[in-house]
Amino acid sequence: MSGTAIGTRAFGHYIDGKWGRAESGPTFETRNPATGEPVATYARGTAADVDRAVAAAKAAFAKWRLVPAPKRGEILFRAAQLLAERKEEFAREMTEEMGKVLLEARGDVQEGIDMAFYMGGEGRRLFGQQVPAELPNKWAMAVRKPLGVCGMITPWNFPLAIPTWKIMPALVAGNTIVFKPASLTPLLAVRLTQIFEEAGLPAGVLNLVTGTGAEVGDAILAHPDIALISFTGSTETGDHVAGEAARTRKRVSLELGGKNAIIVMDDADLDLALDGIVWSAFGTSGQRCTAASRVIVHRAVERALTDRLAERVGKLRLGNGLTDGVEIGPVISRAQLERINSYMAIGREEGAELVLGGRIADDGDLARGHFHEPTIFGGAKATMRVAQEEIFGPVTTLIPVDSFAEAIEVANGVQYGLSAAIYTADVNRAFRAMQDIDTGILYVNAGTIGAEIQLPFGGTKATGNGHREAGQAALDVVTEWQSIYVDYSGRLQRAQIDD
Repeated sequence: MSGTAIGTRAFGHYIDGKWGRAESGPTFETRNPATGEPVATYARGTAADVDRAVAAAKAAFAKWRLVPAPKRGEILFRAAQLLAERKEEFAREMTEEMGKVLLEARGDVQEGIDMAFYMGGEGRRLFGQQVPAELPNKWAMAVRKPLGVCGMITPWNFPLAIPTWKIMPALVAGNTIVFKPASLTPLLAVRLTQIFEEAGLPAGVLNLVTGTGAEVGDAILAHPDIALISFTGSTETGDHVAGEAARTRKRVSLELGGKNAIIVMDDADLDLALDGIVWSAFGTSGQRCTAASRVIVHRAVERALTDRLAERVGKLRLGNGLTDGVEIGPVISRAQLERINSYMAIGREEGAELVLGGRIADDGDLARGHFHEPTIFGGAKATMRVAQEEIFGPVTTLIPVDSFAEAIEVANGVQYGLSAAIYTADVNRAFRAMQDIDTGILYVNAGTIGAEIQLPFGGTKATGNGHREAGQAALDVVTEWQSIYVDYSGRLQRAQIDD
């Protein structure tokens, strides 16, 4: 595939249908978080690179928006098929650069495949609205139209899935793109761009610029010819994105932090709840925005759940995600490892019980990477920092409650509102939870992770700014509505004017 020099892993930008050379300017390197070994070298972009990418995207938009949407969808279908053919290859590369275990990396790629096929189908839908006009011999309708050049800024924890959430709906709707992946994990962004090149996407429609947020990201935010910023990352960075983009009146879609809760009621199936907690709290080493970092448990089952959870989690195997049998991989970087570990002292000082874990794992081969023991805090109060702040690591906190009403209050008592779950055998409690829990996603008798691409994804409060990704809701982010009236009466008709 194009984009890399023979015998090396050095990647340049992709602008206007051409791959640049990584060696022609400043570069940066990524390393395997499990082993510390180099993975690849990438061009370190500048504002000038962003200018070139935006100019290419703006020029391509003039033609791409006029390509019939079903034909745009056919390119997405071809991209989906190519992704499916290379699923295993891309999953292994993802584990190498990001660290998640291979099973989960395959799921990440599969989500990208699913999104490509789903949004490819929207090329033959892109539904508008036709409504009755209030005057005779008059037609009233509304249609979706593309925005123009879209700036897509994606995180490191889902290096393929999240870019497809943003790119696929934007492309099928007729937009063009400047794409900046996280500088910790650009490899799958390169692969996705190569896939689109092979699928026949015209030059300039998708442009890839790698580099830092300060250099590339801020240049995208400030560029006057970019109509939309779609950003996934921390709430603090999201506030910066929103403020900078507002200077040029861009549309902004933010997908930010979470502090997600699983409620376990006294009538819950504890075996089922344990499965959901372990998967939701410790999958991807807790590095999901939907990770279950809180478990709100009824006191009647608190001790049993705590003991059984500690037994289960204590058996989880840490290691390189490419090794058979490994269940928890490394966290993404040394800085993140130290940040996660800083909460161990915070939790103990606040009075939470350290039930399990609490250390940086540095025994044997683990010392080469960024590993943290899976950690459980118990007996916590809802107001403690470990129960309020997003840790983004393999840490969950058990918070005991005395009633269903208190459980709902605690679940809602954080600044975020992304995902929540409740385990109960009472259908009335389940429906009350649907009514009263303030999150964008809610699971009943399942964990907090595993959203499917055909429904909207996003959250309330500090988790975002009201937009949604995935499902048909994603099209609302990347399109404008145009209302059209066709009057074939042959005379002036005045709406809302008495006659």
